[in-house]
Amino acid sequence: MRFADVRNNSKVCQVLARMVDTGRIPHAILLHEDDGGGAMTVAQAFLQYLFCLDHTEQDSCGRCPSCNKISKLIHPDIHYIFPVSGAPSSYFIKEFRRTVINEPNFTEARLYENLGLETKSALINVGESKEILETLSLSALEGGYKAVVIYLPEKMNKEAGNRLLKSIEEPPEKTQFILVSHAPEQVLSTIVSRCQRIRLAPLPKGESVTASIAESFSVIASELVDALQSRDLMTALEVGEKAAALPSRDSMRSFCSYMSEVCRNIFLLQQGLDKMADPSLPDCRKWAAKCKKTFARGAMAALGRASEMIGRNVNQKIVFADLVDRLFLII
Repeated sequence: MRFADVRNNSKVCQVLARMVDTGRIPHAILLHEDDGGGAMTVAQAFLQYLFCLDHTEQDSCGRCPSCNKISKLIHPDIHYIFPVSGAPSSYFIKEFRRTVINEPNFTEARLYENLGLETKSALINVGESKEILETLSLSALEGGYKAVVIYLPEKMNKEAGNRLLKSIEEPPEKTQFILVSHAPEQVLSTIVSRCQRIRLAPLPKGESVTASIAESFSVIASELVDALQSRDLMTALEVGEKAAALPSRDSMRSFCSYMSEVCRNIFLLQQGLDKMADPSLPDCRKWAAKCKKTFARGAMAALGRASEMIGRNVNQKIVFADLVDRLFLII
């Protein structure tokens, strides 16, 4: 995967290439994508450029042995961690490789389907962290960089996250961490604070399997916040029912992530940090003028809790009814 093959994130690719060219590479990068947004293609393109033996300006050669191994996810100095159940990630690595190569815009649900984990609770446990720390203590097999790619660090339990924290903060020389997350607000805060966070643009309409679902997020969000600000609890609860009727638990959690981005925008606008706000999110300026200054932080905490409950298979109608009640009390 070369930068030239990445869709819809050319500016991000330029920034990543410039990091390598200048030698100013953050030791840990967190790529924030919408579910099915293709962040693994960006991660692979970055690693291919970093490891390339003959890269041109702004892109890898795509031909050298290093590029060939990375494109097949078989480079011995790049290690992948992802949520699993009953066995370490390495047990499922063939299915993971096949998914990344054949379905670059795969969703979380699609990965679990390919791994045979649809009905099981997948997570990243402390055993994965121990294995990675042992691996990083060894020299790179090919004498260059070592890298760890963590898909969905929000699925990492606290003990696993704390085990990795020291290495992410002060990694061994020539060690690169890349985290791909759908919900950074659910990642251990001490880990997020040590990463360079990069928000990836959604794929163009029709390219992501979740594109049509994502289109409904702004509608539901607008109806929900308008109802809350109008102090119309019954309407707000009806909107909550719409969120609970999204087609999958993954899409419900993605909606919570989207709402968290809306709340972050409201917070930035209320603080006068307009240049840091995302102009693509609708109505945030209007809402920022009416919400309490304490709303955004409280709402993000409530949304994080809702997403966690959805991940635990709590009834979605109960989750969203509870979420609406909590937002109604703090707005």
